Amino acid sequence: MSLSTHVLDAISGRPAAGITVTLNDAVGVAVITAATDGDGRVAKLGDALPAGIYRLHFDTGSYFAGLDIPSFYPEIVVAFEITDAGGNYHVPVLLSPYAYSTYRGS
Repeated sequence: MSLSTHVLDAISGRPAAGITVTLNDAVGVAVITAATDGDGRVAKLGDALPAGIYRLHFDTGSYFAGLDIPSFYPEIVVAFEITDAGGNYHVPVLLSPYAYSTYRGS
């Protein structure tokens, strides 16, 4: 099973580097914390995760504060379910100070 994420900054049209991302299990226990790289990616989150519900927490408030840009969403939490422990899961986020979107990528 692989889990990755990618964050794009819709204001600049560039990857959102340096965003802290935490993967939490269904009861809220942190599994791993990482930061997006220069390409806005975290290539590997967790290792051999069992099927279940998980949450990705993105610290968007710190990201925008570092750019001196006010924002409405200080954090984004994306809940999702792993149904195939052998599958590949990618959770992209398109980010701006007043909106965000996500979907299951490939």
